[in-house]
Amino acid sequence: MSATPRVEVHPDGAALATAVAGELLTRLADAQAAGGVPQIVLTGGTIAEDIHREVARLSPASEVDWAQVVVWWGDERFVAPDSPDRNAGQARAAFLDAVGVDPARVHEMPSTADAADVDAGAAGYAAVLSDHGGSEFDVVMLGIGPDGHIASLFPGFAQLDVADRAAVGVTGSPKPPPERISLTFPVLNRARSVWFLVSGDGKAAAVASALGGADLHDTPAAGVTGHDETIWFLDRAAASRL
Repeated sequence: MSATPRVEVHPDGAALATAVAGELLTRLADAQAAGGVPQIVLTGGTIAEDIHREVARLSPASEVDWAQVVVWWGDERFVAPDSPDRNAGQARAAFLDAVGVDPARVHEMPSTADAADVDAGAAGYAAVLSDHGGSEFDVVMLGIGPDGHIASLFPGFAQLDVADRAAVGVTGSPKPPPERISLTFPVLNRARSVWFLVSGDGKAAAVASALGGADLHDTPAAGVTGHDETIWFLDRAAASRL
């Protein structure tokens, strides 16, 4: 695993979004120039949407061939396929539909139309990951909740200790909607680079806890690091307790 995390503090959420989008495009272009087909893991949330829109804005000037990028999600709300709550729908609207990603390389987590229940959906996604995933992801992007959760791995939940499955179903989520699918720690940690994307003073305590070496059961964000690097992209408000 990587050594000490790198912390980048940006003036505000808008500057953070532009910086992350630019860095992502550079990483993807470099990976493709080296002959790779990069695999990335997306997250949801307000700052992720801002980043996705910046990716769409900056992509035309980049050297990224989006048809040669594989896209995954760290978690998803187990709702109807057309629900506005779905992270995948938000990402499609913000940038995926605009940049020319090959639909066959976009691996959305199951909706209620695809699986009988949340556990079946998790098992289905694990199978897709086994069939189409690489040995590691190039970039895993994660938001963090005020309680320190990442993906849909919440403090005190049994899913934090799952080590024998790639994805798990979550019920009774403290943040609605209650049913979700999430990648597990072993899979999230299968990344060259892990990026935490955090904006707002409501997340500041969780950021400080994670970077302060908290136990992952109390602050799940403390349990994910990249093989090569871990970067915390923060705005000033999110960094205010460091």
